[in-house]
Amino acid sequence: MARKQFAHHEAVSALVREEEGGYSAAVAVKALDGMGAPQFHKILAGQTFKTASDADDAATLQLECLVDVDEDGQLTWATAAS
Repeated sequence: MARKQFAHHEAVSALVREEEGGYSAAVAVKALDGMGAPQFHKILAGQTFKTASDADDAATLQLECLVDVDEDGQLTWATAAS
């Protein structure tokens, strides 16, 4: 699990288990003040990974391209990420 801190939020590599099987890479965003539940953003649309570890590895690589999280918890990427 990789982490990246911004002005108001922390972003963490994550994964989402898919109903049809496998896992999607994701980024979980949590406010630094500790209020509210994390927001999960699926990334790499259309890609499903067989293992949780593979999905987290993919999310970790994408997290390096994350340049900001706005006040509403929305992601801003340095390069195109899905």
